[in-house]
Amino acid sequence: MVFCPDSTASLVSPSILQQSFCIHTPLKLGIMASGNGSNFEAIALAIKDGQLSAQIQVLIYNNPKAYAAVRAANWGIPSVLLNHRDYKSREDLDRQIVQTLQQYDVEWVIMAGWMRVVTPIFINAFPDKIINIHPSLLPSFKGVHAVEQALAAGVKITGCTVHLVCLEVDSGPILMQAAVPVLPDDTPETLQARIQVQEHRILPMAIALAGQSKPQKIPNE
Repeated sequence: MVFCPDSTASLVSPSILQQSFCIHTPLKLGIMASGNGSNFEAIALAIKDGQLSAQIQVLIYNNPKAYAAVRAANWGIPSVLLNHRDYKSREDLDRQIVQTLQQYDVEWVIMAGWMRVVTPIFINAFPDKIINIHPSLLPSFKGVHAVEQALAAGVKITGCTVHLVCLEVDSGPILMQAAVPVLPDDTPETLQARIQVQEHRILPMAIALAGQSKPQKIPNE
């Protein structure tokens, strides 16, 4: 798969071109999304094009209007609506999420635009196997409205981060990052659009990086 580059310069770390991945058994993914699902689509495309050895077992979404469910249907992938409004507590929701993921034999959980804070019930069920994508260069601009936070701070560079999930929001070990310049005339919408290009680029690679068995050895010349 050739990832479409942005029209502006970007820096990805660790470098995708320098990474070699060796995954013998396809990763069994459960994807969680609350909105448009463009990162879901990027993962599905990477799998289809042979760039990510994985299969999507199920999509879980919490917003009945989430377009991610339409994308899942288009790919023939099961989707399950777990509307957070139907649960009395975050813990009750997370118990149902865990049960659903286990029902679909999920090994790795990908939070691809999941707009809910998770609890220890969820994290402890998949230790070190929950991955999140966040639209900033963590540890800067954690939480919601990260793009607006970056613009308000006047930074010249922002980006996106793929990281493992821990209890503290947007604070787990970093797997991969991509830097994106902030242009003088940027709005939240234009900057978000350029960041998303890089999200689609690095998320499948970060999943492969997390799930690899051992890096392939490159013979010395």
